[in-house]
Amino acid sequence: MNQTLLKKIQSAQFRKEAAVFSVGDSVKVHTKVVEGDKERIQIFAGVVMGKRGTGLNETFTVRRISYGEGVERIFPIHSPRVDKVEVERHGSVRRAKLTYLRKRIGKGATLVKERAKVVAPKAAK
Repeated sequence: MNQTLLKKIQSAQFRKEAAVFSVGDSVKVHTKVVEGDKERIQIFAGVVMGKRGTGLNETFTVRRISYGEGVERIFPIHSPRVDKVEVERHGSVRRAKLTYLRKRIGKGATLVKERAKVVAPKAAK
């Protein structure tokens, strides 16, 4: 009974439109920032390094290079502070976590191979 009650409470907190992105994608995360009595949207753009958790506890890590220094930030997917997640480009990776990007410097730190679009060949007549 406790689990059903918990699921009912959590279902009201889930995000209505789920953002479709995966590890290796370049994204722009629009977050709501409160400064005094004003609220504004701040954008954090970078590469998705990993995802973890399930349900309301699901989070993703975004890394970007800012003034030559690597900056990572963890965002909860279902947080009301996250306004939206825009996918700039889809990356092609073979790992679930891209922690090896931490050792890279310069352009290599943000470089993830772009996913090729698969086009079906035309049938010969």
